[in-house]
Parts: sequence; C-alpha cells; structure tokens
Amino acid sequence: MAAVATTVPHAYSLIEVQPRAGTLGAEIKGVDLSTPMNDALFAEIEQAFHQHLVIVLRNQSISPKDLLEFSKRFGSVEPHPLGSRRGLDDHPEVMVLENKPGHLGPRNDFWHSDISFDAKPPLGSILYAITVTEGRADTMFCNMYEAYEGLSVGLRTQLNGMRAMHSAKQLVQEVPNRLSVNVAPPAVPHPVVRTHPGTGRKALYVNPHYTISFEDWSEDESKPLLDMLIAQATRHENIYRHQWQVGDVLMWDNRCAMHYAVRDYDDTMPRYLYRTTAAGDIPV
Repeated sequence: MAAVATTVPHAYSLIEVQPRAGTLGAEIKGVDLSTPMNDALFAEIEQAFHQHLVIVLRNQSISPKDLLEFSKRFGSVEPHPLGSRRGLDDHPEVMVLENKPGHLGPRNDFWHSDISFDAKPPLGSILYAITVTEGRADTMFCNMYEAYEGLSVGLRTQLNGMRAMHSAKQLVQEVPNRLSVNVAPPAVPHPVVRTHPGTGRKALYVNPHYTISFEDWSEDESKPLLDMLIAQATRHENIYRHQWQVGDVLMWDNRCAMHYAVRDYDDTMPRYLYRTTAAGDIPV
C-alpha cells in the first residue's frame, strides 16, 4: 500500500492544472502521453489526480501501448473480472467501448464505482476517446470525500464502524450475454467509509448499483439509509460533468468518486473509446 500523505502541496512546475468544477475534476496541460514520462512528471500528474479525483488530458494521439504504459504507472492493468467487454486482440487488457449502427453500447447510466463487487476493487479507470459524437454521452462524476464530510458528526461516527455488501448480481441479470459467468460471484463486504491510501482522507464507499445492503442488515432495512447517502453524494453541487472530445484521456479514482454515463444517444451516434483499469487494494 502506498504511503499516506495527509498534507499534499498543490504546486506544479511541470504541468498546468485547471480545475473544471467546484469539488472535483481538472484538466492537465503540458503532457504528451505518446512520449516517455519521467518520474518527476508522473509525480505531478499523480498529485493532481489525488487532489482532483478526475483528470483529463486533451488532444492526445496515442497507441494502445501508450495507454497501457500510462495506466501501469498507477498499478498493474487488469481485465474486467467478469469479461464484460472485449479487449483488443493484440492488447487484451485494453477494453473497447463502442456505439455504432446496429450495435448500441451497453448501459452505464447509473451511479457506481467500478467493480466494487470484487475483493480488490480497481484503483482507477482510464478512457481514451477515439471517436465521439460531441454533445452526447457525457460522463458525470461525484466526490465521495465531500459526501462523507457533509454528514453530521453522529452519522459519520456510526458509519465508520459499518461494512456493506457489494454484489454483481444486478450486472449479471442485466447483461448476461456479454459476461463470462451466468451466476454472480458471492457478495463481498467493504467498509462503508474507506481511507484513501494516497491521501489519508475518508470517503463514502457505497453505490446504488453494486451495494445491496449493510452487513447483517436486510436489503429492505438498508435501502432508506443507502438512498440518503447516495442523494448526499449526487447533489448537483458535488458533480463534475465531462463533455467528451476526440483525443481526451480521462482518469477517475474509484476509491473516492462515483460516475454515471449519460445515455442520451442512439446507435446512429458513433462512439469508440479504449478503456484500461489499474488494479487497487483491499479497501480499509
């Protein structure tokens, strides 16, 4: 696990960082991912990632190998554990997201943290936009640090000692034709409040798609509190909405952010993106 840095300076000498919303999201300028990256440059990018949770590098022109090299800076790159999307023939770790006539891309229009049903959920996810229909298929993100810190002291104290069950059962039910399994693996427990290994900050770690209940609670008992926590997280003031452009490389931190892919498109609106996933740790 990475060393905890509770005080993070926000001075940059090698990159320019422009915040894009009040609570999360920033554009990084001065980086070309098609060229080798030294440790000093990566350290500033990682610092911006920890500070802003979602970072975007625009106007990139990169190969799958370039995307993999950048992703591996954050952690080993792994495929989806249930095989939800195909990988490139020569780079199977690079997943393909595609929308084209006769092939409507899979839904992601629900708030979630990627693959939280795994014992070791991913650190982060990266998308590289090769073809987009501008003005459609935006992606929204929310800050789970802010969601936690905005709760009352009493509720934060209660949640700190709780765990919740995360399951892929809804995913398996909704898209069985594109998974490598037809039965969801057993649900796994994770802390309701997790401590980020890179910043030392606490963040809510529940989501409406994969979190099915609190540990030792029924789903019916859990629903009112889960609904309240999700409403707290997804307040308009706590959201960054990214509008995609060709050449965008965007990365988000699954440990302290949720995301939602707006489904305002049909199969006549082309979209083609690469995606990689950087492996994470057991939440604590």
